[in-house]
Amino acid sequence: MGGPSSEREVSLSTGRECAAALRDEGFEVHEVDAGRDLASVLTALAPDVCFNALHGRWGEDGCVQGLLEWLGIPYTHSGVLASALAMDKERTKDVYRRHGLPVVESVLASRDEVRKRHVLPPPYVVKPFNEGSSVGVYLVNEDANGPPQLSDDMPETVMVEAFAPGREMTTTVVGGRALCVTDILTDGWYDYDAKYKTGGSRHVLPANIPDEITEACLDYAVRAHTALGCRGVSRTDFRWDESRGLAGLILLETNTQPGMTPTSLTPEQAAHTGMSFGALCRWMVEDASCHR
Repeated sequence: MGGPSSEREVSLSTGRECAAALRDEGFEVHEVDAGRDLASVLTALAPDVCFNALHGRWGEDGCVQGLLEWLGIPYTHSGVLASALAMDKERTKDVYRRHGLPVVESVLASRDEVRKRHVLPPPYVVKPFNEGSSVGVYLVNEDANGPPQLSDDMPETVMVEAFAPGREMTTTVVGGRALCVTDILTDGWYDYDAKYKTGGSRHVLPANIPDEITEACLDYAVRAHTALGCRGVSRTDFRWDESRGLAGLILLETNTQPGMTPTSLTPEQAAHTGMSFGALCRWMVEDASCHR
């Protein structure tokens, strides 16, 4: 849990919640704030399983997964390749396209180029291509006076993506089975605060949408999980433009390590299907593996 990424605080919250649930399930749990000494700490602990509650770079992009493979410690969630693929938003889209999953147009561009001109016709979104939790997202409206003046904190290469209008929805996959569809309601952009602050968003599940759209979300989520090579739990996010019917449903991204905080979507969906938070955490531990 924890670690050095921009999503450290979310990871600490996820870690605390999961540790408490696993203790209630009868496991002996050691909480480790991941730092540069992680390899030596894990070697000394010699755990049976590592519950990976890290979010963001290093913990979610294949780096820690590679370390755990090297140490031969079974771990939760996806392996090295799937983690690296899903964290890279543009490569994820390449995989989606090859498997016939619908996405909107996007390009990679330099931070300086995006500051100078509209790389895509507005409206569009600018985001880091390898971060999660809506960190560093810029929405450029159709009537924008000029291109976005990105902060120097943004990476040198960013993803510019055509804005997808409509409802924000998501579907969790557990062990290859899609759970349900959640409709995410906010007063504005579904940003970091809307995701993690109490009252930042409202979750309606199951979503009040046509059966055709529900079935498509469930199908697309499983197909995305499989295409990326995910393992354990993943969550795929969608946008749906109601005015266009099924043609208005597009995939945004797949999260290989969805949040497990009190406001998180995956535990809510699991509970909706009859799986308690503790049972979900137990299942993830029992599903853990490594390739050694």
